Amino acid sequence: MTKIIMRLQFSKTCAFSIVAFLFLFSVKAQDKPEIKIGGALRFNYNLSSWKDGQKKRGGDFGYDMFRVNAKGAYKGIQLNAEYRYYSEGFGGGMLKQGWLGYNFNERDQIQVGLTQVPFGIQQYNSHNWFFNLTYYVGLEDDHDMGIKYMHTSNRFEYQLAFFKNAEELGFGNNSEVSPNRYSYDVAGRNKEINQFNGKFVYKFGKKSASRLGVSLQYGGLYNLDTEEVGNHSAVAAHYELNKGKWNVKAQFITAAHNPENADSEDRAVVTMAAYGAPYQVAADFNMYSLGISRNIPVKLGPVSNLQFYNDFAYMEKKAAGFTDSYMNVTGVLVSAGNVYTYFDYAAGYNHSWLGGNFVDDFAKGNPNAVWEARFNINIGYYF
Repeated sequence: MTKIIMRLQFSKTCAFSIVAFLFLFSVKAQDKPEIKIGGALRFNYNLSSWKDGQKKRGGDFGYDMFRVNAKGAYKGIQLNAEYRYYSEGFGGGMLKQGWLGYNFNERDQIQVGLTQVPFGIQQYNSHNWFFNLTYYVGLEDDHDMGIKYMHTSNRFEYQLAFFKNAEELGFGNNSEVSPNRYSYDVAGRNKEINQFNGKFVYKFGKKSASRLGVSLQYGGLYNLDTEEVGNHSAVAAHYELNKGKWNVKAQFITAAHNPENADSEDRAVVTMAAYGAPYQVAADFNMYSLGISRNIPVKLGPVSNLQFYNDFAYMEKKAAGFTDSYMNVTGVLVSAGNVYTYFDYAAGYNHSWLGGNFVDDFAKGNPNAVWEARFNINIGYYF
């Protein structure tokens, strides 16, 4: 009973703090509302090594995604939202992000709502259309429901955040997390709750070309069967270099999940979900990633820049008998006005989205797996 009372008091305190922030700072800033609408329309071609029928057809070309972006400001309160429409097979419509914000000054900002989790290299730990392995385990471009404070100065950046939970779409007493979401979260019989994040970055070198940082994450895992709260945690060390036309991203992550499952449920794996489908992920793992890119300005009709890149990642699973996972993407991003086209050759070993067994490639895996690859072209008009 004491735990329940403490949780209720904690939730009320968080809600009161959010309302107080919005009320206190709504008295300043511009008198007229501002709104900007943008978005993107994307199409996708792919040819996969593990799909015999597709290879006989010479690949498939079709609709990828349409999105709408809205940015607004009024009375000092900012709005930032992005809604995406995928095909039904990939989850249909979903809110990627949506938050209210306030700038205290040029260096400090607060955001409330569905906002990006401050963890690792941001905005992306990758250069390609597929992202990196970090994305597929919920540790790249993740967005959750909560409140975040950000500070930026010439030498230092830090972010502190509390997330009540991931995107909640059901609101039932014992409803599972919906898989119709943009970013990967723990799903199935567990739910992410009361998560704390901290991120610190030190910038150095000419024009702060180097960014050296550390990220911490800790939160609860509420189990719908046992009604007990387990925990999950992750620590990352990361470095990013921007020098001339070159960019380098290097990162190490160690992560652990300790769910309070029912006795019949395996605790060596957790279920994660996004894009309309769940799969299993090893509960405890280390992950190593390295990405490099180079821009080459050109004048080829509407084409103004070519960005060549290679992104690599290795997932080291800690459970005995599990087979590790790998991912490598080599490609080029072609920029032509508002059109951005990714040409990717994505290869994976025990990778759920790159051949093999979708359900448990990122969990137990297959020791007899082979490398599979997908040639992909994504064409997007951004407005």
